[in-house]
Amino acid sequence: MSHSVSLRRRLTDRTARVGVVGLGYVGLPLAVEFARAGFVTTGIDLDRRKIDAVNQGTSYIPDVQTAEVARLVSGRKLDATDDFSIVAELDTINICVPTPLRKTKDPDMSYIVSAVEKIAQYLHPGMLIILESTTYPGTTEELVQPMLEAGGLKAGVDFFLAFSPERVDPGNPTFNTHNVPKVVGGVGPESTELASLLYGAAIETIVPVSSPQAAEMVKLLENTFRMVNIGLVNEIALMCDRLGLDVWEVVNAAATKPFGFMPFYPGPGLGGHCIPIDPFYLSWKAKQTGFDPRFIELAGQINGGMPHFVVEKITDALNRHQKSINGSTVLILGIAYKRDIDDMRESPSLDVMALLHQKGAHVRYADPYVPTLSARAWHGGFDMQTDAITPSALAEADCVAILTEHRTVDYDMVLNSSRLIVDTRNAISGKHAHVFKLGAPAPVMTVQDRMPAANEKAVA
Repeated sequence: MSHSVSLRRRLTDRTARVGVVGLGYVGLPLAVEFARAGFVTTGIDLDRRKIDAVNQGTSYIPDVQTAEVARLVSGRKLDATDDFSIVAELDTINICVPTPLRKTKDPDMSYIVSAVEKIAQYLHPGMLIILESTTYPGTTEELVQPMLEAGGLKAGVDFFLAFSPERVDPGNPTFNTHNVPKVVGGVGPESTELASLLYGAAIETIVPVSSPQAAEMVKLLENTFRMVNIGLVNEIALMCDRLGLDVWEVVNAAATKPFGFMPFYPGPGLGGHCIPIDPFYLSWKAKQTGFDPRFIELAGQINGGMPHFVVEKITDALNRHQKSINGSTVLILGIAYKRDIDDMRESPSLDVMALLHQKGAHVRYADPYVPTLSARAWHGGFDMQTDAITPSALAEADCVAILTEHRTVDYDMVLNSSRLIVDTRNAISGKHAHVFKLGAPAPVMTVQDRMPAANEKAVA
């Protein structure tokens, strides 16, 4: 019996042993889906806290329910380890490790290289390896394949290799690992077929493509599309600020067009594990061929400059209220990179906070999802804890800057309790004398609108 026929049979009858390397926002939900589909699934990670949590039936990812992890662990369908020798017992393994950028904006492949080196030690005939970590086109065949073939086995013949981009959107209540279509591109048709068979057991829709490079390019196109369009609307916001127009009014009106337009909204910058990073993999790869990716580079410059613009907006708002940014207390409302999650990766709020700190502001933050902020997570150099979002905490700040619009926050209370607000997310509807919005004209103030004392506002 050939390796592909044997693996196909085990995948079909759900007797294959499945492994997932990296138990973060991508890996743990994927491992849970495989286990839920009936496969005995083992997660591999070097973080003992994650290993212990899984084996105790506890989830540390908001999108994965602890009750489901507990059920799968007690049913002996899911476990976790930091011992890569388990790979010798597995039939398939998905690599879901981070792929950050270096400071020079070159791809950092160290996590992938480390994972593949360990897998290669225990690689055996008939095994299926799938890379999910977002990376530049060519990684699977140019980097991963030679490392795995160094032991003498050949991809597409002795073992099977594919790339399938992760499409996780943390905090999305509608789309999750199970119902987001899965793009799959293998080294040869058998690799694509086997990878599709594995995913098809746990995920609703499978989209095969012709090669790993095509699958790698799909993910970069998706996130470059978002990054460039966010860069465009951020530039429109900067224009509206100069022209005295309200970008939120403009975008909402344009969004009524039933064809040919898709609304994107401005903000304090890009955050998260994909959109601020992935397009630069594509840019880096394009430059290797002598191609100048001007759209990507320009959008990156615009988005990267937004935290500076937000600080200018805060400075101007304080100045109009006869306050200097140096010595003023600025309360940052929301430091996660997007609403209703606790993920701070690449959050522009951290850049805004660091810039304010450098200018002499007393920076505080309030985020119901992020109870603590370590000194190493931002450039302020000291640990912080969240403020409770209360009328008194809001009133004590010289300026409240809304950088992430968590839906659990009472914005009517924020409006009524704060002396001065800079709203970068249009969280507060309407026009108010003490609310400055990103991409909108500064409010017209009368003498009565000048900043009251903190105790006066709290009483009011």
